[in-house]
Amino acid sequence: MIIKGKSRAGPSALAAHLGNAEKNERIALLETKGTVAQDLRGALIEMDAYASGTRCEKSLYHAAISPEPPHRLSQEQRAEAVNALEEKLGLNGHARVVVMHEKLGRQHLHVVWSRIDLDQMKSVSDSHNYRKHEEVSRDLERRFGHEKIRGALAERDGAGRPRRTPSRAELRQEERTGIKGDEVRATLTAAFKKSRDAEHFKRQIEEQNLVLAKGDRRDFVVVDRAGGIHSLARRIDGIRAADLREFMDIIDRETLPTAEEARQTALERERERRGSREEALTQANYSKGDDYVSQTQAALKDHERRQERLNNDDPRPQQPEVRATDDDDRRQQQYVEQKQDDDHHRREAEEAARRNQNETTVGEGDRTVERRGATEMTDAQRERMHRMLASEKKDRKHDDTLDDTERDRQHEAPGGGHTRSR
Repeated sequence: MIIKGKSRAGPSALAAHLGNAEKNERIALLETKGTVAQDLRGALIEMDAYASGTRCEKSLYHAAISPEPPHRLSQEQRAEAVNALEEKLGLNGHARVVVMHEKLGRQHLHVVWSRIDLDQMKSVSDSHNYRKHEEVSRDLERRFGHEKIRGALAERDGAGRPRRTPSRAELRQEERTGIKGDEVRATLTAAFKKSRDAEHFKRQIEEQNLVLAKGDRRDFVVVDRAGGIHSLARRIDGIRAADLREFMDIIDRETLPTAEEARQTALERERERRGSREEALTQANYSKGDDYVSQTQAALKDHERRQERLNNDDPRPQQPEVRATDDDDRRQQQYVEQKQDDDHHRREAEEAARRNQNETTVGEGDRTVERRGATEMTDAQRERMHRMLASEKKDRKHDDTLDDTERDRQHEAPGGGHTRSR
Protein backbone atom coordinates (compact mmCIF):
# COMPACT_ATOMS: atom_id res chain seq x y z
CA MET A 1 0.00 0.00 0.00
CA ILE A 2 1.27 3.45 -0.91
CA ILE A 3 0.35 6.62 1.01
CA LYS A 4 1.41 10.09 -0.11
CA GLY A 5 0.42 13.46 1.27
CA LYS A 6 1.41 17.02 2.11
CA SER A 7 0.04 20.32 3.39
CA ARG A 8 -1.40 22.70 0.85
CA ALA A 9 -3.67 25.69 0.24
CA GLY A 10 -6.13 26.50 -2.55
CA PRO A 11 -9.43 24.78 -1.69
CA SER A 12 -11.09 25.66 -5.01
CA ALA A 13 -8.26 24.21 -7.11
CA LEU A 14 -8.18 21.10 -4.93
CA ALA A 15 -11.95 20.66 -5.34
CA ALA A 16 -11.58 20.93 -9.13
CA HIS A 17 -8.83 18.29 -9.09
CA LEU A 18 -10.75 15.86 -6.90
CA GLY A 19 -13.91 16.33 -8.95
CA ASN A 20 -12.25 15.93 -12.37
CA ALA A 21 -14.36 13.35 -14.16
CA GLU A 22 -12.32 13.43 -17.38
CA LYS A 23 -9.27 11.69 -15.90
CA ASN A 24 -11.21 9.23 -13.73
CA GLU A 25 -13.73 6.60 -14.68
CA ARG A 26 -15.61 6.93 -11.41
CA ILE A 27 -15.71 9.57 -8.64
CA ALA A 28 -17.58 9.16 -5.35
CA LEU A 29 -17.81 11.55 -2.40
CA LEU A 30 -17.77 9.07 0.49
CA GLU A 31 -17.77 11.38 3.53
CA THR A 32 -17.91 14.98 4.72
CA LYS A 33 -17.24 15.28 8.44
CA GLY A 34 -17.18 18.36 10.70
CA THR A 35 -18.47 20.87 8.12
CA VAL A 36 -21.83 22.52 7.57
CA ALA A 37 -21.47 22.26 3.79
CA GLN A 38 -22.08 18.77 2.44
CA ASP A 39 -20.70 19.31 -1.08
CA LEU A 40 -17.02 18.89 -1.95
CA ARG A 41 -16.14 22.45 -2.88
CA GLY A 42 -18.17 24.04 -0.10
CA ALA A 43 -16.67 21.75 2.55
CA LEU A 44 -13.08 22.50 1.44
CA ILE A 45 -13.68 26.26 1.39
CA GLU A 46 -15.23 26.06 4.85
CA MET A 47 -12.26 24.07 6.18
CA ASP A 48 -9.84 26.61 4.69
CA ALA A 49 -11.75 29.44 6.39
CA TYR A 50 -10.85 27.99 9.82
CA ALA A 51 -7.33 29.39 9.32
CA SER A 52 -8.56 32.99 9.16
CA GLY A 53 -7.77 33.50 12.85
CA THR A 54 -4.25 31.99 12.56
CA ARG A 55 -1.01 32.63 10.64
CA CYS A 56 -1.20 29.27 8.89
CA GLU A 57 -0.77 29.58 5.09
CA LYS A 58 -1.41 25.93 4.18
CA SER A 59 -4.47 25.02 6.19
CA LEU A 60 -5.33 21.74 4.42
CA TYR A 61 -3.61 18.35 4.48
CA HIS A 62 -4.22 16.22 1.39
CA ALA A 63 -3.33 12.51 1.43
CA ALA A 64 -3.85 9.68 -1.10
CA ILE A 65 -4.21 6.04 0.01
CA SER A 66 -3.59 3.60 -2.85
CA PRO A 67 -3.63 -0.19 -2.36
CA GLU A 68 -1.56 -2.24 -4.79
CA PRO A 69 -3.59 -4.11 -7.45
CA PRO A 70 -5.40 -6.40 -7.48
CA HIS A 71 -6.37 -5.52 -3.90
CA ARG A 72 -9.45 -3.40 -3.25
CA LEU A 73 -10.52 -2.03 0.10
CA SER A 74 -13.95 -2.78 1.48
CA GLN A 75 -16.04 -0.09 3.14
CA GLU A 76 -14.82 -1.14 6.61
CA GLN A 77 -11.19 -1.25 5.45
CA ARG A 78 -11.45 2.21 3.92
CA ALA A 79 -12.73 3.66 7.20
CA GLU A 80 -10.01 1.81 9.14
CA ALA A 81 -7.26 3.10 6.84
CA VAL A 82 -8.48 6.72 7.05
CA ASN A 83 -8.77 6.60 10.85
CA ALA A 84 -5.30 5.05 11.22
CA LEU A 85 -3.65 7.75 9.10
CA GLU A 86 -5.62 10.48 10.87
CA GLU A 87 -4.41 9.31 14.27
CA LYS A 88 -0.77 9.03 13.10
CA LEU A 89 -0.80 12.57 11.71
CA GLY A 90 -2.32 14.00 14.91
CA LEU A 91 -5.50 15.16 13.17
CA ASN A 92 -8.01 13.35 15.43
CA GLY A 93 -11.42 15.01 15.44
CA HIS A 94 -10.59 17.49 12.67
CA ALA A 95 -12.98 18.15 9.80
CA ARG A 96 -12.31 15.94 6.79
CA VAL A 97 -13.52 14.98 3.33
CA VAL A 98 -13.08 11.53 1.73
CA VAL A 99 -13.29 11.00 -2.05
CA MET A 100 -12.80 7.74 -3.96
CA HIS A 101 -11.40 7.63 -7.51
CA GLU A 102 -11.39 4.65 -9.86
CA LYS A 103 -9.23 4.60 -12.98
CA LEU A 104 -8.14 1.68 -15.16
CA GLY A 105 -9.61 -0.75 -12.65
CA ARG A 106 -7.61 0.68 -9.74
CA GLN A 107 -9.24 2.36 -6.73
CA HIS A 108 -7.59 4.90 -4.42
CA LEU A 109 -8.79 7.27 -1.73
CA HIS A 110 -8.22 11.01 -1.35
CA VAL A 111 -8.57 12.39 2.19
CA VAL A 112 -8.42 16.11 3.01
CA TRP A 113 -8.22 17.28 6.64
CA SER A 114 -8.25 20.72 8.19
CA ARG A 115 -4.96 21.28 10.02
CA ILE A 116 -6.49 23.87 12.35
CA ASP A 117 -7.18 22.88 15.97
CA LEU A 118 -10.31 24.91 16.68
CA ASP A 119 -9.89 24.67 20.46
CA GLN A 120 -6.42 26.23 20.45
CA MET A 121 -6.64 28.01 17.05
CA LYS A 122 -3.29 26.57 16.01
CA SER A 123 -2.20 24.42 13.09
CA VAL A 124 -1.03 20.86 13.67
CA SER A 125 2.62 20.25 12.68
CA ASP A 126 3.24 18.25 9.51
CA SER A 127 6.86 17.36 10.33
CA HIS A 128 8.17 13.86 9.45
CA ASN A 129 5.01 13.15 7.50
CA TYR A 130 6.80 10.88 4.97
CA ARG A 131 7.94 8.51 7.70
CA LYS A 132 4.46 8.51 9.23
CA HIS A 133 2.98 7.59 5.84
CA GLU A 134 5.27 4.56 5.54
CA GLU A 135 4.64 3.41 9.09
CA VAL A 136 0.87 3.46 8.52
CA SER A 137 1.31 1.68 5.16
CA ARG A 138 3.32 -1.20 6.71
CA ASP A 139 0.78 -1.51 9.53
CA LEU A 140 -2.20 -1.61 7.16
CA GLU A 141 -0.48 -4.17 4.93
CA ARG A 142 -0.15 -6.50 7.90
CA ARG A 143 -3.77 -5.91 8.96
CA PHE A 144 -5.26 -6.50 5.49
CA GLY A 145 -2.86 -9.27 4.41
CA HIS A 146 -1.36 -7.32 1.49
CA GLU A 147 2.14 -7.80 0.12
CA LYS A 148 4.77 -5.67 1.81
CA ILE A 149 6.23 -2.81 -0.19
CA ARG A 150 9.77 -1.81 0.74
CA GLY A 151 9.83 1.86 1.68
CA ALA A 152 12.62 4.41 1.89
CA LEU A 153 12.32 5.27 5.60
CA ALA A 154 10.47 2.65 7.66
CA GLU A 155 11.21 -1.10 8.04
CA ARG A 156 13.90 -1.33 5.38
CA ASP A 157 15.39 -4.42 7.11
CA GLY A 158 18.92 -3.47 6.09
CA ALA A 159 18.08 -3.15 2.41
CA GLY A 160 19.26 -0.21 0.38
CA ARG A 161 17.10 2.84 -0.12
CA PRO A 162 14.79 2.28 -3.09
CA ARG A 163 14.65 4.72 -5.95
CA ARG A 164 12.24 7.57 -5.33
CA THR A 165 8.96 7.47 -7.22
CA PRO A 166 8.22 10.32 -9.65
CA SER A 167 6.35 13.28 -8.25
CA ARG A 168 3.03 14.37 -9.66
CA ALA A 169 4.71 17.26 -11.50
CA GLU A 170 7.24 14.87 -13.05
CA LEU A 171 4.49 12.53 -14.20
CA ARG A 172 2.63 15.41 -15.85
CA GLN A 173 5.83 16.50 -17.58
CA GLU A 174 6.35 12.97 -18.94
CA GLU A 175 2.82 12.97 -20.34
CA ARG A 176 3.37 16.39 -21.94
CA THR A 177 6.81 15.78 -23.50
CA GLY A 178 6.68 12.02 -24.09
CA ILE A 179 10.17 11.61 -22.58
CA LYS A 180 10.44 9.36 -19.53
CA GLY A 181 12.56 10.41 -16.60
CA ASP A 182 14.22 6.98 -16.58
CA GLU A 183 15.49 7.60 -20.12
CA VAL A 184 17.13 10.86 -19.07
CA ARG A 185 18.52 9.17 -15.93
CA ALA A 186 20.13 6.38 -17.98
CA THR A 187 21.68 8.88 -20.42
CA LEU A 188 23.08 11.15 -17.70
CA THR A 189 24.38 8.27 -15.57
CA ALA A 190 26.23 6.73 -18.53
CA ALA A 191 27.72 10.10 -19.52
CA PHE A 192 28.78 10.81 -15.95
CA LYS A 193 30.62 7.50 -15.64
CA LYS A 194 32.53 8.15 -18.88
CA SER A 195 33.43 11.76 -18.13
CA ARG A 196 36.88 12.90 -17.05
CA ASP A 197 35.68 16.21 -15.67
CA ALA A 198 32.68 18.53 -15.68
CA GLU A 199 33.52 20.11 -19.05
CA HIS A 200 33.80 16.68 -20.66
CA PHE A 201 30.47 15.72 -19.04
CA LYS A 202 28.83 18.88 -20.41
CA ARG A 203 30.02 18.12 -23.96
CA GLN A 204 28.80 14.52 -23.76
CA ILE A 205 25.28 15.39 -22.70
CA GLU A 206 25.07 18.08 -25.40
CA GLU A 207 25.79 15.35 -27.95
CA GLN A 208 22.71 13.55 -26.56
CA ASN A 209 20.50 16.63 -27.23
CA LEU A 210 20.51 17.69 -23.56
CA VAL A 211 21.27 21.24 -22.38
CA LEU A 212 22.98 22.01 -19.06
CA ALA A 213 21.54 25.07 -17.31
CA LYS A 214 21.53 26.77 -13.95
CA GLY A 215 18.49 26.13 -11.80
CA ASP A 216 16.40 28.56 -9.82
CA ARG A 217 16.24 26.40 -6.69
CA ARG A 218 18.96 23.86 -7.56
CA ASP A 219 22.58 24.21 -8.61
CA PHE A 220 22.20 22.57 -12.03
CA VAL A 221 19.34 21.33 -14.17
CA VAL A 222 19.19 19.55 -17.52
CA VAL A 223 16.69 20.35 -20.29
CA ASP A 224 15.72 17.59 -22.72
CA ARG A 225 14.95 18.02 -26.42
CA ALA A 226 11.21 18.51 -25.75
CA GLY A 227 11.74 21.26 -23.16
CA GLY A 228 11.38 19.09 -20.04
CA ILE A 229 13.42 20.23 -17.02
CA HIS A 230 15.21 17.67 -14.83
CA SER A 231 17.22 18.03 -11.63
CA LEU A 232 20.79 16.93 -12.36
CA ALA A 233 21.34 15.50 -8.86
CA ARG A 234 18.19 13.38 -9.08
CA ARG A 235 18.95 12.05 -12.56
CA ILE A 236 22.39 10.54 -11.84
CA ASP A 237 22.45 7.24 -9.95
CA GLY A 238 24.99 6.49 -7.24
CA ILE A 239 26.16 10.00 -6.35
CA ARG A 240 25.30 12.32 -3.50
CA ALA A 241 24.42 15.95 -4.01
CA ALA A 242 27.58 17.13 -2.20
CA ASP A 243 29.84 14.97 -4.38
CA LEU A 244 28.12 16.18 -7.54
CA ARG A 245 28.52 19.79 -6.43
CA GLU A 246 32.26 19.22 -5.96
CA PHE A 247 32.52 17.53 -9.40
CA MET A 248 30.77 20.43 -11.14
CA ASP A 249 32.74 23.09 -9.27
CA ILE A 250 34.93 23.99 -12.28
CA ILE A 251 31.87 25.18 -14.25
CA ASP A 252 30.79 28.74 -13.50
CA ARG A 253 27.02 28.79 -13.12
CA GLU A 254 26.87 32.38 -14.35
CA THR A 255 28.11 31.28 -17.78
CA LEU A 256 25.21 28.84 -18.17
CA PRO A 257 21.78 29.77 -19.52
CA THR A 258 18.76 29.85 -17.26
CA ALA A 259 16.30 26.99 -17.36
CA GLU A 260 13.89 28.98 -19.51
CA GLU A 261 16.62 30.07 -21.94
CA ALA A 262 17.85 26.48 -22.24
CA ARG A 263 14.29 25.35 -22.82
CA GLN A 264 13.85 27.77 -25.73
CA THR A 265 17.20 26.64 -27.18
CA ALA A 266 16.22 22.98 -26.94
CA LEU A 267 12.86 23.58 -28.61
CA GLU A 268 14.50 25.53 -31.44
CA ARG A 269 16.99 22.72 -32.04
CA GLU A 270 14.19 20.18 -32.05
CA ARG A 271 12.29 22.19 -34.67
CA GLU A 272 15.41 22.30 -36.85
CA ARG A 273 15.94 18.55 -36.48
CA ARG A 274 12.31 17.89 -37.29
CA GLY A 275 12.58 20.04 -40.41
CA SER A 276 15.69 18.13 -41.50
CA ARG A 277 13.93 14.81 -40.97
CA GLU A 278 10.94 15.96 -43.02
CA GLU A 279 13.24 17.10 -45.82
CA ALA A 280 15.02 13.75 -45.82
CA LEU A 281 11.66 11.97 -45.85
CA THR A 282 10.56 14.05 -48.81
CA GLN A 283 13.70 13.16 -50.73
CA ALA A 284 13.19 9.50 -49.90
CA ASN A 285 9.61 9.63 -51.14
CA TYR A 286 10.67 11.27 -54.40
CA SER A 287 13.26 8.57 -54.99
CA LYS A 288 10.85 5.66 -54.50
CA GLY A 289 9.64 5.69 -58.08
CA ASP A 290 10.43 7.39 -61.34
CA ASP A 291 6.94 7.08 -62.71
CA TYR A 292 4.60 10.05 -62.89
CA VAL A 293 2.14 8.74 -60.25
CA SER A 294 4.79 8.18 -57.56
CA GLN A 295 6.36 11.58 -58.11
CA THR A 296 2.98 13.30 -58.03
CA GLN A 297 1.89 11.61 -54.79
CA ALA A 298 5.17 12.52 -53.11
CA ALA A 299 4.86 16.12 -54.27
CA LEU A 300 1.29 16.38 -52.93
CA LYS A 301 2.32 15.04 -49.54
CA ASP A 302 5.22 17.46 -49.40
CA HIS A 303 2.90 20.35 -50.29
CA GLU A 304 0.43 19.36 -47.55
CA ARG A 305 3.21 19.25 -44.93
CA ARG A 306 4.53 22.63 -45.97
CA GLN A 307 1.04 24.16 -45.99
CA GLU A 308 0.29 22.76 -42.53
CA ARG A 309 3.55 24.18 -41.21
CA LEU A 310 2.73 27.59 -42.68
CA ASN A 311 -0.75 27.50 -41.15
CA ASN A 312 0.71 26.72 -37.72
CA ASP A 313 3.29 29.51 -37.92
CA ASP A 314 2.56 32.99 -36.64
CA PRO A 315 0.97 35.35 -39.17
CA ARG A 316 3.49 37.26 -41.18
CA PRO A 317 3.83 40.97 -40.33
CA GLN A 318 2.14 43.32 -42.75
CA GLN A 319 4.34 45.51 -44.89
CA PRO A 320 4.16 49.17 -43.86
CA GLU A 321 2.09 51.37 -46.11
CA VAL A 322 4.21 53.41 -48.53
CA ARG A 323 3.12 57.02 -48.54
CA ALA A 324 3.93 59.53 -51.28
CA THR A 325 6.47 62.22 -50.38
CA ASP A 326 6.64 65.85 -51.53
CA ASP A 327 9.22 64.91 -54.19
CA ASP A 328 6.86 62.27 -55.56
CA ASP A 329 4.07 64.87 -55.77
CA ARG A 330 6.35 67.33 -57.62
CA ARG A 331 7.46 64.66 -60.09
CA GLN A 332 3.84 63.70 -60.73
CA GLN A 333 2.88 67.35 -61.31
CA GLN A 334 5.79 67.84 -63.74
CA TYR A 335 4.75 64.72 -65.64
CA VAL A 336 1.17 66.00 -65.97
CA GLU A 337 2.33 69.45 -67.17
CA GLN A 338 4.73 67.91 -69.71
CA LYS A 339 1.97 65.66 -71.04
CA GLN A 340 -0.39 68.62 -71.41
CA ASP A 341 2.30 70.61 -73.27
CA ASP A 342 2.94 67.68 -75.65
CA ASP A 343 -0.77 67.36 -76.34
CA HIS A 344 -0.94 71.10 -77.14
CA HIS A 345 1.92 70.87 -79.63
CA ARG A 346 0.34 67.81 -81.24
CA ARG A 347 -2.94 69.67 -81.74
CA GLU A 348 -1.09 72.63 -83.29
CA ALA A 349 0.70 70.31 -85.73
CA GLU A 350 -2.59 68.67 -86.74
CA GLU A 351 -4.14 72.12 -87.35
CA ALA A 352 -1.17 73.14 -89.48
CA ALA A 353 -1.47 69.93 -91.50
CA ARG A 354 -5.12 70.66 -92.18
CA ARG A 355 -4.26 74.20 -93.33
CA ASN A 356 -1.59 72.80 -95.62
CA GLN A 357 -4.26 70.88 -97.51
CA ASN A 358 -5.74 74.22 -98.65
CA GLU A 359 -2.48 75.38 -100.23
CA THR A 360 -1.63 75.01 -103.96
CA THR A 361 1.87 74.80 -105.39
CA VAL A 362 2.56 77.56 -107.99
CA GLY A 363 5.63 77.78 -110.31
CA GLU A 364 8.92 76.08 -109.82
CA GLY A 365 10.89 75.15 -106.73
CA ASP A 366 9.43 75.26 -103.29
CA ARG A 367 7.50 78.52 -103.71
CA THR A 368 3.91 78.26 -102.32
CA VAL A 369 0.98 80.62 -102.04
CA GLU A 370 -1.76 80.63 -99.44
CA ARG A 371 -5.45 80.48 -100.30
CA ARG A 372 -8.82 80.82 -98.63
CA GLY A 373 -7.65 83.26 -96.00
CA ALA A 374 -5.02 81.01 -94.26
CA THR A 375 -2.91 82.78 -91.66
CA GLU A 376 0.91 82.99 -91.74
CA MET A 377 2.72 80.13 -89.82
CA THR A 378 5.64 80.64 -87.50
CA ASP A 379 9.06 79.11 -88.21
CA ALA A 380 8.60 76.46 -85.47
CA GLN A 381 5.18 75.44 -86.81
CA ARG A 382 6.52 75.24 -90.35
CA GLU A 383 9.41 73.01 -89.26
CA ARG A 384 7.06 70.60 -87.39
CA MET A 385 4.76 70.49 -90.43
CA HIS A 386 7.64 69.54 -92.77
CA ARG A 387 8.66 66.71 -90.40
CA MET A 388 5.12 65.35 -90.31
CA LEU A 389 4.78 65.49 -94.11
CA ALA A 390 8.09 63.69 -94.57
CA SER A 391 7.01 60.98 -92.14
CA GLU A 392 3.67 60.51 -93.93
CA LYS A 393 5.45 60.27 -97.30
CA LYS A 394 7.79 57.61 -95.94
CA ASP A 395 4.86 55.60 -94.52
CA ARG A 396 3.02 55.70 -97.87
CA LYS A 397 6.10 54.43 -99.69
CA HIS A 398 6.38 51.56 -97.16
CA ASP A 399 2.68 50.68 -97.63
CA ASP A 400 3.12 50.63 -101.43
CA THR A 401 6.06 48.23 -101.06
CA LEU A 402 4.00 45.90 -98.89
CA ASP A 403 1.13 45.93 -101.43
CA ASP A 404 3.51 44.90 -104.25
CA THR A 405 4.94 42.06 -102.18
CA GLU A 406 1.46 40.84 -101.30
CA ARG A 407 0.39 40.82 -104.96
CA ASP A 408 3.48 38.80 -105.91
CA ARG A 409 2.70 36.28 -103.17
CA GLN A 410 -0.88 35.88 -104.43
CA HIS A 411 0.33 35.22 -108.01
CA GLU A 412 2.63 32.53 -106.69
CA ALA A 413 -0.28 30.66 -105.00
CA PRO A 414 -1.46 27.44 -106.69
CA GLY A 415 -4.08 28.21 -109.34
CA GLY A 416 -3.21 31.90 -109.25
CA GLY A 417 -5.97 32.64 -106.77
CA HIS A 418 -6.05 34.10 -103.28
CA THR A 419 -4.85 32.04 -100.34
CA ARG A 420 -6.64 31.77 -97.04
CA SER A 421 -4.79 31.24 -93.82
CA ARG A 422 -6.08 28.50 -91.61
